[in-house]
Amino acid sequence: MEDNTVFKISAKIKEIRKDKSITIQELADKAGVSKGLISQIENNRTVPSLFVLINIVNALDVDLNEFFQDFKTNNDGGPIIVRKKQEYENFEKEHAIGFQYQRILASTIDSSTLDIVLLELAPDATRPMVETEAFEYKYMVSGKVEYIFPDRTVALEAGDSIFFDGRISHTPKNTGTVPAIMLIVYFFDGKGK
Repeated sequence: MEDNTVFKISAKIKEIRKDKSITIQELADKAGVSKGLISQIENNRTVPSLFVLINIVNALDVDLNEFFQDFKTNNDGGPIIVRKKQEYENFEKEHAIGFQYQRILASTIDSSTLDIVLLELAPDATRPMVETEAFEYKYMVSGKVEYIFPDRTVALEAGDSIFFDGRISHTPKNTGTVPAIMLIVYFFDGKGK
């Protein structure tokens, strides 16, 4: 993902932590932050402040220059960005069974970050309720899903969409017998972080 440093940072933190066999709790303790924050950063559910990022990199016992050495900026792409299906990047957001995410595009615009992904949700998919430091837009490409919130459940089928503040606990449940496919757009606002 040469065009988005924020998501490369999350992936690199997770990669280094796993390579060094450091648990999320150990990293959190050493960096002086909560286990939940480390998990949210690694799963692209929040963007760390510069202070927190430096503490995490130091806690990983990695030099800052070394951490960022393979980050490149692609300024030659112009205003048009094309992603072919084979270029979509598979990734895991959290421990969830039957959730297959593919990143289509991630881009930073001013102080905000946009992340566009496809989620294929198996009929038996399960995960706990989650929160995201982003506004979320979901468009049902195919299948049937119930979006579960603390105070209500919303039924969605192909062609329906939903927009909500991801800081509200939520989880989707496939109510059909075939995989459900959703186009998801996360809007991360970097202001005040």
